Amino acid sequence: MGIIKPLPDLLISQIAAGEVVERPASVLKELLENSLDAGATKIDVQLEEGGVRLIRVADDGSGITAEDLPPALARHATSKIGSLDDLERVASYGFRGEALASIASVARVTITSKHASQAHAFRLRSDTDNVEPAALAAGTVIEVADLYFNTPARRKFLKTEATEFAHCDEVLRRMALARSDVAFTLSHNSSAKRRLASADFQRRAREIIGDEFFPHARPLDAGAGPLRLSGLAALPAYSRSGRDEQYFFVNGRFVRDKLLAHAARQAWADILHGQRHPAYVLFLELDPAGVDVNVHPAKTEVRFRDARGIHQFVFHALQRTLAAPLSAAEPAVPATTFVPTAFSYARQAGLAVGEPAARPYLDFARAAFDAAATDDERQRAVPSAPTPADADTGAAPLLGFAVAQIHGVYILAQNAAGLVLVDMHAAHERILYERLKNSLDAGPPATQALLVPLVLSASEAEMATAAEQGEALAELGFAVAAAGPRELAVRTLPALLAGGNAADLVRSLLKDLAEHPTSRVVETRRNELLATMACHGAVRAHRTLGITEMNALLRQMEETERADQCNHGRPTWVQLSMAELDRMFMRGR
Repeated sequence: MGIIKPLPDLLISQIAAGEVVERPASVLKELLENSLDAGATKIDVQLEEGGVRLIRVADDGSGITAEDLPPALARHATSKIGSLDDLERVASYGFRGEALASIASVARVTITSKHASQAHAFRLRSDTDNVEPAALAAGTVIEVADLYFNTPARRKFLKTEATEFAHCDEVLRRMALARSDVAFTLSHNSSAKRRLASADFQRRAREIIGDEFFPHARPLDAGAGPLRLSGLAALPAYSRSGRDEQYFFVNGRFVRDKLLAHAARQAWADILHGQRHPAYVLFLELDPAGVDVNVHPAKTEVRFRDARGIHQFVFHALQRTLAAPLSAAEPAVPATTFVPTAFSYARQAGLAVGEPAARPYLDFARAAFDAAATDDERQRAVPSAPTPADADTGAAPLLGFAVAQIHGVYILAQNAAGLVLVDMHAAHERILYERLKNSLDAGPPATQALLVPLVLSASEAEMATAAEQGEALAELGFAVAAAGPRELAVRTLPALLAGGNAADLVRSLLKDLAEHPTSRVVETRRNELLATMACHGAVRAHRTLGITEMNALLRQMEETERADQCNHGRPTWVQLSMAELDRMFMRGR
């Protein structure tokens, strides 16, 4: 007699449950998907003991007929697909026909449902085959009790009640983000936890993610043929220590996909510190035939037919949104709380801020404008001080007009919303960085020869690096050569950095080149090298600026891509509204 035998149906379902029913949150996900597939507009969720004791999901969907209740708990039985063509173009959340059967194999399941075609509701329990009449006005109620009651070893792997509830709550959050048109309620141990009414996406996202996300979020809606990417992407000022606020949906289904995650990470790479993580809520829509959702029983993994094309589309759509200059970017929150819509310039006698009698001219104004800008650009970027007439035109710039400088570090500006604070070094660093990138993309960078070569002492390692990386230095606009056994002569600098500290800049650049000694170092490490150059070329802290110079910096910020943050991901400016200022001084109380 052979030793290979077919497994019992119950054991087969319990094996499948190992992949489908990982924890109570897995059960809740499957039940919520079934409710949404049934056309529900309202879903109520009740949990007990983190979902281990009870998960109850009630919806107002289309319901299940009495005849369809028994097969609903059978393995590989579904109403959502019937052929291979259906499988290759799945548009519903569920389709495998194994979730309810797997759940019923490790828990006590009760289904109560009323279909519109029947006079009353019917009930089916997983431990019997009897369909009996029940009381229910409409929709379906599924109760899953005593999870893993018959597989105690599996139950030991569950975490604390609070942890399991947190996972269930996260599942509902994802579903609620995907379907803002559906109302959700969630209670735990008879205590209400969430009550989400049907709303537009912006309101739903605010309820799920919180108010802190929105001042930093930029809306996104990009299309290319059958592809569309929409949602909200947060600037680095709202970066996170973990990936807890990364929501990516493909055709409305929440997924964890390495390709999409990599595309997003690359889009933020030039503006986000390496140890931080971006925050976003993104929706990718495409032809269902272009994505395979039948990769894993949990259905959170997908595979794209054109993986490279999807990656490039997502990357470029996000990069364009994050790189948009301040003057072109559209905020996610109402304009009255983020973008000034009018300007009021009030003068107060006795509080005027005067310019110092003698001050050094800002490197930025000399190098970034005089060396690189045309006359038209210079006239537009360096306006005269604002006058009361500016209030009448209503055409105030986003960052307003400078009024003062704090300790040579921060610029204070007034706009319609209130007060703008700018970190001048961080802002100038981003401006120079973007200009250096654009200059290098256009060809060999413009250079400025020094009338008297700068001679600096150098270590043996720096001497060797200068000799070995002479070609790389030339590509970046530097002419550096040995002037003695332990001396280097700098004869040419990039025009954009001509006003900076050349000695510190060259030493930092040699250090970077020494750490990556390859023949293609500029091509492979270009942005890192340019970031170093921008950091050293930017105006330093404790420099005294005049009003015209400060306004020049503000105007360039408004026209520069990614100007919301410096090269290290730190914010370059913050807005304090009049309401916030009034609260600080308790005005109106």
